[in-house]
Amino acid sequence: MSEAYRQAGVDIQAGNETVERMKEHVHRTHRPEVLGGIGGFGGLFQLSGYQEPVLVAATDGVGTKLKLAFILDRHDSIGVDCVAMCVNDLVVQGAEPLFFLDYIATGKLNPSQAEAIVKGIADGCEQAGCALIGGETAEMPGMYGNGEYDVAGFAVGAAEKTRLLDGKTIRPGDVVLGLASDGLHSNGYSLARKILLKEGKQRLEQRVPWGSHTWGEELLTPTRIYVQPFLTLMESCQVKGGAHITGGGLVENVPRMLPEGLGARINLGSWQIPEVFGVLAKEGRLGKEDLLQTFNMGIGMVLFLPSENAERAMEIASEAGERAAVIGKVVEGNGVTWTGREPF
Repeated sequence: MSEAYRQAGVDIQAGNETVERMKEHVHRTHRPEVLGGIGGFGGLFQLSGYQEPVLVAATDGVGTKLKLAFILDRHDSIGVDCVAMCVNDLVVQGAEPLFFLDYIATGKLNPSQAEAIVKGIADGCEQAGCALIGGETAEMPGMYGNGEYDVAGFAVGAAEKTRLLDGKTIRPGDVVLGLASDGLHSNGYSLARKILLKEGKQRLEQRVPWGSHTWGEELLTPTRIYVQPFLTLMESCQVKGGAHITGGGLVENVPRMLPEGLGARINLGSWQIPEVFGVLAKEGRLGKEDLLQTFNMGIGMVLFLPSENAERAMEIASEAGERAAVIGKVVEGNGVTWTGREPF
């Protein structure tokens, strides 16, 4: 090992230990199409089983939710978030996620911390059914504070060209089916931290008013991965399009899949909004517009499908462990309009 490089802040031995710790987690995600193993200059994946394959790619990170992981020194769920933010974006286009790569950058490499992150990434890949085939762990002295890091993910999926979901067949009268979120997921954390931690980070150890878990546990709940139920619904319910509800909430993400001249009318009373959003609204004095354009408000994924398939879709979603509700319908117009009661 280069002593000069170590004194400059880069520990090659720690890097080698980190790779060894990762191998077990990487291996358990592999699919039959994966060629080779970890440690090469690139991951290899043999595409098969498609007649006219279209590759779909997505990349994302976790954002300022990482700040909470640093404070609590808990890093195993962050990897799930990273995968979820990418693969949920793939599946709404009709693509099955095939493989995933990660990028972890830190000021000083901590092998156990890095292993916890990659364990979470592998957990997320298993949920999504995709293989973790490689990545990069970069030690960059002076770029990050003590114990801090950034993580990003890159996912590639495939779909038959004829089965891509582009929203072109969506029509007025189609229903908007919502799948429940598990809280904030990975968006709106800059505002959430400002509101909830204004009196200090000690609140993270306190219990939430509606349960026995702590605020730290609530805020680090990983983003839900919808890949498997979404693919199942595609097979049975004539799904015409979908939207992953991330930054911008329902307001900005629902219209992204709608054809020109169509909008969505959403009934705010059609699903249960998680308690965490009520606390944010009250303590942050947030109005309806701020809430709906910053947070997912309890809906992490929406699907557009014919109204006659709605009941069957809710049954299938429930069998897959999802909480589903018809939250609105497609109408002529643009953007999202609201009916029903005020959120709080």
